Amino acid sequence: MEDKEVQIGFTQFLSLITHNPLMLITAVLTLAVIMVNGWTDAPNAIATCVSTRALPAKQAILMAAIMNFFGVLVMTMINAKVAMTIYNMVDFGGNTGNATKALCAALVAIVVWAVAAWKFGIPTSESHALIAGLSGAAIALQNSMKGINWNEWVKVLYGLLLSTVLGFVLGYIVVKIVGFVFKNSDRRKTVGAFKGAQIFGGVAMAFMHGAQDGQKFMSVFLLGIALSSGKGDASNFIVPLWLMILCSVVMGLGTSIGGYRIIKSVGMDMVKLDTYQGFSADVAAAACLLFSSVTGVPVSTTHTKTTAIMGVGAAKRLSAVNWGVVKEMVLTWVLTFPGCGLLGYLMAKLFMIVF
Repeated sequence: MEDKEVQIGFTQFLSLITHNPLMLITAVLTLAVIMVNGWTDAPNAIATCVSTRALPAKQAILMAAIMNFFGVLVMTMINAKVAMTIYNMVDFGGNTGNATKALCAALVAIVVWAVAAWKFGIPTSESHALIAGLSGAAIALQNSMKGINWNEWVKVLYGLLLSTVLGFVLGYIVVKIVGFVFKNSDRRKTVGAFKGAQIFGGVAMAFMHGAQDGQKFMSVFLLGIALSSGKGDASNFIVPLWLMILCSVVMGLGTSIGGYRIIKSVGMDMVKLDTYQGFSADVAAAACLLFSSVTGVPVSTTHTKTTAIMGVGAAKRLSAVNWGVVKEMVLTWVLTFPGCGLLGYLMAKLFMIVF
C-alpha cells in the first residue's frame, strides 16, 4: 500500500483556515501548545547558562529562539524520525470530524496541564504531556486501546529510560572529565574560558531542543491539518519551511513570556552551579538529545537536562543536589502520563458530546 502524503504550502494553509473554522481552531490550539512548550519546556535548555551568569536572561532567550529554529530546520532535513514517531503513535482514524474534535480536546488538556505545572514553577515535560494527552484522546475516540500504535509508543518508554539514565550518567562523567583535565589550572583564569564554553553549551542545548520538541509539535500541527481536511488516512508528510519558522517564533515568544520561573527552578534552586559544571550539564544533555533524535526516540528535553544537572551535582557530592526540588519534579513526571492522559480522555469525550 502506498503512503499517502501530506504536503501544504503557506498560501494554501491560509486559504484552508479562512474557509474551514475547524482547521482554524485546530491550528490555534496547536500554536497554543507550542507557546506553552516555549513557556515551560524551552527554558530548561538555557537555564544553566543564565544561572551561571554566562548570558543575561534576555540574550539567552533570543539565542534560544534562533537556535530552536535552526534545530528544527537542520534535524528535519537530516532526519524526521521523531516527527514520524509522534505522527504515527496514535490512531485518530475513522470519522475525521470526531478525530479532529478528539485532537483539539487533547491539545486543550495539554495546555491546562502545562499551565498548572508552570504556576507552581515545576518544569513538567511537554513532550510527555503531548504523548499522554494524544493517547488518552485516541483511546476515547476508539473506545479501546486500539487507538494506540504500540510499536511506536514503546519508543516513549525507551526515551524515558534513555533520558533518565543516560542524562544522569553523562552529566556525572563529563563533569568528572572536565574537573580532571583542569584540576591544576588557576580557577580565576578558567572562569572566562568556561563562560564562553557555557554559551556554546547553551547554544547546543537550544539547538537540540528545537531538533527534538520542534519536530514533535510540527507533527501534531500537520496531523491537525490532515484530519480537519478530511485526510484521516494520510501516513506521511513533508514539513514545510513556513511551519518551521512559525513554530520557532511561537516557541521563542512563549519562552520570553514565562521562562524565568523555570530557569530559576532548574538552574538555581536544584543545584548551585559553577560555569564548568553548567557547561558539563549542557554538553551531556545535548549529546543525549542528539543520540535520541538520530535514532528517532522521542525524549523529554526537561527530563534530559534536569537529570544531567543532577548527575553533575552528584559528582560533587550528593548533598549538593536539592533533593526536595528533585522530588517535586519526579512527582510531576510520574503524574504526567496518567494525569494528562486521563484529562485528554475526558476532554475528548466531552468535546464529542458537546460539539
